[in-house]
Amino acid sequence: MEIKNNYHECITNLACSIRKYFNLDYKHNTLDYIDKLLEERKPKNVVTILCDGMGYNILNRTLNEDDFLRKNLFKRITTVFPATTVAATTSITTGLNPVETGMLGWDMYFKDIDKVITTFLGYEKSDQDKVPIEEAIEYRKKHMIRRTVECDINEKGEFTGYTVSPFCSTPYETVDEMYETIIKRCMEPGKKYIYAYNPEPDTTMHHLGCDSNEAKILIKEINNQIEELANKLEDTIIFVVADHGHINVENINLENYPDIVSCLSKNTSLDPRAVNFFIKEDKKEEFVSLFNKYFSNDFDLLTKEEVINIKLFGDGEENSIFRDALGDYLAVAKTNKAILYEGNSEHLSTHAGYTDDEVYVPLIIIDKC
Repeated sequence: MEIKNNYHECITNLACSIRKYFNLDYKHNTLDYIDKLLEERKPKNVVTILCDGMGYNILNRTLNEDDFLRKNLFKRITTVFPATTVAATTSITTGLNPVETGMLGWDMYFKDIDKVITTFLGYEKSDQDKVPIEEAIEYRKKHMIRRTVECDINEKGEFTGYTVSPFCSTPYETVDEMYETIIKRCMEPGKKYIYAYNPEPDTTMHHLGCDSNEAKILIKEINNQIEELANKLEDTIIFVVADHGHINVENINLENYPDIVSCLSKNTSLDPRAVNFFIKEDKKEEFVSLFNKYFSNDFDLLTKEEVINIKLFGDGEENSIFRDALGDYLAVAKTNKAILYEGNSEHLSTHAGYTDDEVYVPLIIIDKC
């Protein structure tokens, strides 16, 4: 399988450039063009706005060339693997690759409690009541690295960092409030970094499709809102990025393949387009044969060893839980199919596969200095 993720020019590297500008250490190469911009312009404010799911191809399909975000589109870069929120937002907020953070997918196998857990929320994937498990939350806190650039800036004390998100300690309730908070923080004295997270257009695209009228309207609104924001700021560099793109999918229910299900030793994990399979020891050859029979046109099937050797989850020091979280096999989508099993939600559009629509994200740079 050809590796599309460019771990020398991805969202992790953008975070490393930001870390460098705020005199923090960093584990990966920075982006020289970002370093040069920040060093020459020396902005008081650096703002990163992450629009969940607003991939490069979707942005270009939706906006006209003279729309604000496209006029300020600097180039196309890649996300990390898999192209999904748990892995990617953690990389942009830390400056580390998924192999280092241990944040590998929406659902992950937690070895200490021997369960597949919905990573951010802490409940067992197959639990219809979605009740968080304290041991799962503790496992995540113990092993997974989520400490943000903003936290490191504040701990060092030289500058100031802020998170603006519906999920942070002081969450916003509307997207208008998000932009108002950015403006308020930028008006404060002192050099600072602001990371702002917008859960759209991802949420709408999951439910209505990535090319739905509703999704297109949202992206155009985001374009107009960020243009309005930029017009109110000065001495500021704004980066607009996405964690991943999206693709409309056809869902496959694995329960309709009982011969494959009989090979499983655990629930599937990661994401429906990057599917981790744990297989009974005496069923591995049978599983490979069956999987390729049914799904080889739509998925590349990699062994655990292949995943590790090609550094699919990026380079860097392996997190202590990385290998335990990997299944015996990983199926990576190369067409529009998604595999659902025991707790996966059915969506019209999703991500985490290996199409250009999912892997490539925009790097938009707005210079207000």
